[in-house]
Amino acid sequence: MKISFIGGGNMARAIIGGLKKKGYNMATINVIELEAEKREQLAEEFGVHATEHLPSVASSEVIVLAVKPQQLRDIAIFLASFLNDQLIISIAAGITCNALSRWLGGYDTIVRVMPNTPAQIQAGVSGLYAAGGVTMEQREQANALMLATGTTVWVDEESKIDAITAISGSGPAYVFYFIEALEQAALDLGLDTEQARTLSLQTFLGASQLASSQSNVPAATLRAQVTSKGGTTERAILSMEQANIKQAIIQAAQAAAERARELGEQLGKE
Repeated sequence: MKISFIGGGNMARAIIGGLKKKGYNMATINVIELEAEKREQLAEEFGVHATEHLPSVASSEVIVLAVKPQQLRDIAIFLASFLNDQLIISIAAGITCNALSRWLGGYDTIVRVMPNTPAQIQAGVSGLYAAGGVTMEQREQANALMLATGTTVWVDEESKIDAITAISGSGPAYVFYFIEALEQAALDLGLDTEQARTLSLQTFLGASQLASSQSNVPAATLRAQVTSKGGTTERAILSMEQANIKQAIIQAAQAAAERARELGEQLGKE
C-alpha cells in the first residue's frame, strides 16, 4: 500500500513513526511538505520520500490530509484533479466529509479521523467515520493506518466525531490539567517539585493501567474500592462533590463538543 501524506507535522510524524515501528516499508511512503528543513528531517529520520510537489500523490492508494484546517480548502481544490479511486483520510479537525467532498469536486471516498496527541508515543485513540464512497477494504486500510498510533473507535454518524473530539481529542488536556492540580496540591502540602511530579504522574499512570486491566469494572466501582468509610479518600471525594467537580467536567466536554460543531460550520462554509 503506497501512502502519501500532505503535511509533515506532528500528527503525520506520529503515524509515520508508528508505521515504522510496525515494520512498514518506509520506501512506499511519500510526504508532501513545503518546508525544506522538515522534508530533510522526515527523510533522514524515517527513510520516507519527501517532496514539495503535490502531483506526486497521484500514484498513491491512500492520501492522508494532515494540514491545518484553514489550509485544507485550497489544497483539496488543487488535489481534486489527481484523484482516481484513492482513499482520502482527513485528520483536519472540524472539516466535515461534506465540505471536503465539495472541495474535491464531489469525491466521497473519504474517512474522517480524530486522533489525539498520545499518538506520538503509539498510545493514542482515534475516532473514525467513513463517508459513503468508502469500501470495506478501504475501511480496513484506514483502520490499519491508525492502529499504528494506538487504538481505534468507529462511529456510524459523523456528528459523533464532535463527541470524540470533546472526549479523546481534547481529553489529554483535561488529564494534564488534573495532573497540574495534583502537583500544585503536593507542593502546597510541603513536598518538593520532583516528589510532586513523580507522585502525580505515577498515580495517574497506575490508576489508568489498573482501570484498563479491569475494563469490565465500572470506574465508579474502582473509585468505591479506594474510598473507605470515614477515611481520607472519602473526605476528598466529598469535597469534590460539594464543589460540583464531576458536573463541571461534563459541562467542559459538552462545551468542547459545541465548539467542534461551530468550527465545522465556520470552516466548511466556503
